[in-house]
Amino acid sequence: MEEYRVLLADDEEEIRTGISRKIDWTALGFSLVGEAANGEEALELAEQLRPDVVLTDIKMPFMDGLELCRRLRQSLPGAKLVVFSGFDDFEYARQAVGMGVSEYILKPINAVELSEVLTKLRRQLDSQRLERRDMETLRRRYEESLPILRELFYTRLLSGQLRPDQVQDRAARYEIELPPGLWAAALVHADLPGDGEDGQRDELVLLSAQSFLEEHFALEGCSARVILYGDTAALLVQLSGPDRLYPLLEELERLSLLSQSYLGIPLTAGVGLPCQGPEELHRSVEGARSALDYRALMGGGRVIYIGDLEPQSAAELSFEEEDQRQLSAAIKLGTPEQVEQVVRGLMDRLKQAGLSLSKCHLFLLELVTCLIRLTRSGGVAVEAVFGANFTGSVSISDFSSLEELGRWLGERCLKLHELLGRQRSDSAWKLVEQAKDYIAGHYSDEGLSVESLCSHIHLSPTYFSTLFKREVGLSFTAYVTQVRMEEAVRLLRDTDEKTYRIAERTGYIDPNYFSYVFKKQFGLSPSKFRSGLKN
Repeated sequence: MEEYRVLLADDEEEIRTGISRKIDWTALGFSLVGEAANGEEALELAEQLRPDVVLTDIKMPFMDGLELCRRLRQSLPGAKLVVFSGFDDFEYARQAVGMGVSEYILKPINAVELSEVLTKLRRQLDSQRLERRDMETLRRRYEESLPILRELFYTRLLSGQLRPDQVQDRAARYEIELPPGLWAAALVHADLPGDGEDGQRDELVLLSAQSFLEEHFALEGCSARVILYGDTAALLVQLSGPDRLYPLLEELERLSLLSQSYLGIPLTAGVGLPCQGPEELHRSVEGARSALDYRALMGGGRVIYIGDLEPQSAAELSFEEEDQRQLSAAIKLGTPEQVEQVVRGLMDRLKQAGLSLSKCHLFLLELVTCLIRLTRSGGVAVEAVFGANFTGSVSISDFSSLEELGRWLGERCLKLHELLGRQRSDSAWKLVEQAKDYIAGHYSDEGLSVESLCSHIHLSPTYFSTLFKREVGLSFTAYVTQVRMEEAVRLLRDTDEKTYRIAERTGYIDPNYFSYVFKKQFGLSPSKFRSGLKN
């Protein structure tokens, strides 16, 4: 099994050497990956090495062990922390335990005792690692959750909450077969006595209706599945062809009568328009729900097909919430290819609907409104996307064909994608420059930190740290150290100020720590550096 990584921090080199040599790390299942002489150095090494265990003394210069543990609890919450001290002090132990320290060991450190502690920590780490890697346990938990996950999947599918590109992936994950082809949805309502008075559904009756439909539905050339959806049983039917729709309606009529005979419960089925692919089932469900709305008018215990009652519904196409979400995500976060793909999908829907150009007007207005909203929320001038003479509205009569409309939409969407991307880059650059200016004006402040800077520029420390590292190539701490060291070099070269004064002017309250950092950066102490300049 892979060895666990250990970081050792103690300001006494003899102790570090003793621990390093006396402990049989490999035999215990560990690897000593780094040593630090103070808390500051240990924190920097921990960020780089990501150790599983940190062994630290309490009394160290620049940053003590307790402060180190407090900082590590934030940056490495999974690491095991072991603190040792030469003081039999209850207060230290109390604070250490309060910070989630695993063990507290008194100096002088006994190799046997430390080995026992490491053995104990290894067992804990092994247990955690095995738990994470125990695929059989995860599989069992997953399988136990599968019925709930499937139910949630169907609910989101029929509500239109899944992107088309998510449907097949999620279906395969939950071991559901939803092949492409023609589909239709029926929502079946059990007409209980008194239902119209209080609207309460009897769940046992609904379950009986579901079982009844699963057992008795039989239509050649069609496959179906029945799920509970709200206060109805949703029947999802894959049709072998458009000619199977009316046989489906006849089969549902048969089942409605049979249910009255078998269960004493009349069933009303609202049937939506057929759709292409399971990805579009939510549209058929909307039609089925609209059909059920006619139940009060037409009476229960029958089959109501929305295409019979609202024949023009087939010729209506709206820019829905899911369309808006997909287009917005592609424009704001996607690639140009993804933008083109979404626009192409929208135009394909228009073509498949078989609408005349004049009947696409509402769809176009809704789509353009979405683009204008995206433009304004992104701080981009509307004219930069739609042109200098844009008045805020577009007429379908401006286009001679759906192809021309598609090209125009594609160009507008790609332009907005480009401008928002440029705006983000400019915004990131401005934030980094603002941060650099703040650092330049506050590097002499010993309390300069990510938190103080982020409070000034109103950003979260996590987001800022990621952004700064990406744009500058250095972490915040490394960049501040670089600025301070550059200023220290200038002062050593151009002034005769004492080293302790230069330390203060570059943000180091402790001259010894300043010298430590300077030597680590340049390979020699500040005094030797200055002497070298004079020779």
